[in-house]
Amino acid sequence: MPDNQGLSHLSDHFLIVAVVLYSLAVIAFAADFAFGRRSPVVAPAQADVPDRVPAGIAAGAGAPPASTLAAGTVAASTLAGGTGPGSPAESGGSRPRTPAAPGRLVRIALLFTTAGLALHVAGVITRGLAVHRVPWGDMYEFVISVSCVAVLFFLGLMIKYRPYHLGLFFMAPIVIIMGLAQTVIYTPAGPLVPALNSYWLAIHVTAMTLASGTFMVGAVLAVVYLFAERHTRRVAAGLSTRYGEVFRLLPSAERLDQIAYRTVVFAFPIWTFGIMAGAIWADQAWGRYWGWDPTETWAFITWVVYACFLHARVTAGWRGRRAAYIQLLGFGCLLFNLLGVSLFITGLHSYAGLS
Repeated sequence: MPDNQGLSHLSDHFLIVAVVLYSLAVIAFAADFAFGRRSPVVAPAQADVPDRVPAGIAAGAGAPPASTLAAGTVAASTLAGGTGPGSPAESGGSRPRTPAAPGRLVRIALLFTTAGLALHVAGVITRGLAVHRVPWGDMYEFVISVSCVAVLFFLGLMIKYRPYHLGLFFMAPIVIIMGLAQTVIYTPAGPLVPALNSYWLAIHVTAMTLASGTFMVGAVLAVVYLFAERHTRRVAAGLSTRYGEVFRLLPSAERLDQIAYRTVVFAFPIWTFGIMAGAIWADQAWGRYWGWDPTETWAFITWVVYACFLHARVTAGWRGRRAAYIQLLGFGCLLFNLLGVSLFITGLHSYAGLS
């Protein structure tokens, strides 16, 4: 059945408008950082402050000793988010934070993001309808599908954890990726190569697409965590730091670390299933389950690195910077597998559709 070029062009228009809306969302997120009204981030433990008044004061026994006042000052500073000894800033930002309600600019940014995602999904679907198959048979289709999954998963995190101000750090890379997809790696709608013409395409590549999009979200969280953790250490050491207002609006470093870890825990089994499904597909297409093709090899290397990340975190207690570095190494392997191997190394998986 010939490709439907009308639907293909409609898909292109949907995706271009989606990029525009994502760009407006980035501008709105950035404007909120620069001009938005600031609501205080409340620490739940602050409700305990009145209960910690020394008994002598409550009974009218006169002024407490200076040491008692000093201790009370430190405790109040700690509860209010200060940087005294044992404060959350010094201990790595473990103080729980209650996210404030999103401001007007954040709501506008989320509206642009949601509208862009709707058009993004429409673009992916119409691309599939145009080629009469699942729309991830070449590099262009895979990238727009992975970025769509990433935005969808990120909005899910917005609903669950409400880290609204992370939108700037996440949507900016999405705009760059989508822009490159529409310009550098764009591939016109066309038929599949024979080896891909199998129902296993919908199984294997779907799993890899879901896992890759989720790993992308985890990588962004890991990068933001490293900057937040560095800011926390500098504040605890009494050193000057830039962009303190930015980090005050973000979740604590410990919270970022936890969300990034849970993201990888969600994506890792999907990636594992994708590799297993790919091995079954390879047996049907080429008569062997595993042949150490470059893409197969780097998919396995990516799996090993993420497995090391999970193992080190659970058994050795590796958290924080060391865990973030391992996670980013795993995402680097994934990117090399997606871009480097597919574009520059010849193999059985060289289906990028680019010349």
